[in-house]
Amino acid sequence: MSSSSQSSSIYANSYFETELPKTKLPEQSLDPKTAYRLIHDELATQGNPMLNMASFVTTVMDEECDRLITENLGVNYIDTEVYRANSNIQARCVDILNDLCNAPDINKSWGTECVGSSEAVMLAMLAHKRAWQEKRKAEGKPFDNPNIVMGNDVHLVWNKGAIYFEIEQRLIPLCPNKYTITAEEVVSRVDENTICVVGVLGTSYTFQYDPIEEINNALVDLKNKSGLDVPLHVDGASGVFIAPFLNPEIQWDFRLEQVKTINVSGHKYGLVYPGIGWALWRDERDIPKSLITETNVLGFLEKSFSLNFSRGGAMILAQYYNFIRLGRDGYKQIQNTMRENARYLASGISQLERFDLINDGTYTPSCCMCLRDESKFNASDLVHVLAEKGWIIPAFSMPANAQSVNAIRMNVKETFSRDMADILISDIKMSLDKLDSIYSSPYHKVGTHHH
Repeated sequence: MSSSSQSSSIYANSYFETELPKTKLPEQSLDPKTAYRLIHDELATQGNPMLNMASFVTTVMDEECDRLITENLGVNYIDTEVYRANSNIQARCVDILNDLCNAPDINKSWGTECVGSSEAVMLAMLAHKRAWQEKRKAEGKPFDNPNIVMGNDVHLVWNKGAIYFEIEQRLIPLCPNKYTITAEEVVSRVDENTICVVGVLGTSYTFQYDPIEEINNALVDLKNKSGLDVPLHVDGASGVFIAPFLNPEIQWDFRLEQVKTINVSGHKYGLVYPGIGWALWRDERDIPKSLITETNVLGFLEKSFSLNFSRGGAMILAQYYNFIRLGRDGYKQIQNTMRENARYLASGISQLERFDLINDGTYTPSCCMCLRDESKFNASDLVHVLAEKGWIIPAFSMPANAQSVNAIRMNVKETFSRDMADILISDIKMSLDKLDSIYSSPYHKVGTHHH
């Protein structure tokens, strides 16, 4: 039977004229082709990942890596005795990442694969909180009021983690024209109850870098003057795979004295599908032994420090595949191409003379801007019109105290070509023209927005 007649016979199936089961298991089985086609076709109604500039997440990998992933979908990474090679490859990835982050001694550093950067953040928070508590207990001091100092530029997972683990958030507000934190603001909020300070290498809002070296130096100063030794965590979810290749002169990693932990997302600019992240420690001794659990339920002694147990091993292999396939040169070339395309996009948007650029791709492959004039329509109106062309671009108000600024952010990924940049610039111009004509219409009431 030809493939076309096969597909037409699938569409003649009675399931195509009845509603799919949504709340109960169906009584009868379906043949695999029909089941596949029903789900496959429903997914065609959602957004196109290639045009999704809201997300940092990787959408394409090599065909060979796809095969590697498919072959290992049944591997449960936690069963390290059975899947020894998978476990060894995880350890290699950790060493490679700690080397990328300039750990002073790879034999003393430690790390673990996580479901994403969010789990890595939670593990780091737990370790810093427990280490602080145990130190305070040993000194006979109160240990019931921990705090964490961070900017309002942090990813939501930090706020969630602080709530879940009962840690006071000492948030540094942002303000218009300043969307990262300063060393002075950090030090003014730190005290003996601070479990750690967070510096972000590529914020979720504007993709800018906090001045991590300056924050570190201020904390070292504080330590030398007052004896207060506050660790610094670097949220490098995005930047760890950008800065070492494109701006090696920036100091942000384990070269800095107070940087004890780093989280990194493999499924962002590590160029792996979701979900894979990594939690890294400069020194394994900084992880309190009280957080390490043991079990022999799998038939051997398994030591674990994670928020979950079973997890797929395939994405670890995908990360290692990229490491050996791309190497430093490959990563540098891809990241540089993305950044050059982001700069080209930012330049084209700037020439429209309707936007103020917040991030023009100076350090990172992204473009972030706000409309100069929102008296007739706003950033939200613009991205809704762009969505008609298929573009998925976020518009959002900045966090406190910069909420008066409505930003539009576009992440440039490896699938975004120079031609796509030209198309997007043209679509932005057409969308602005369309909104101009709508809001200058005599039938439109002044001062009202679509959204």
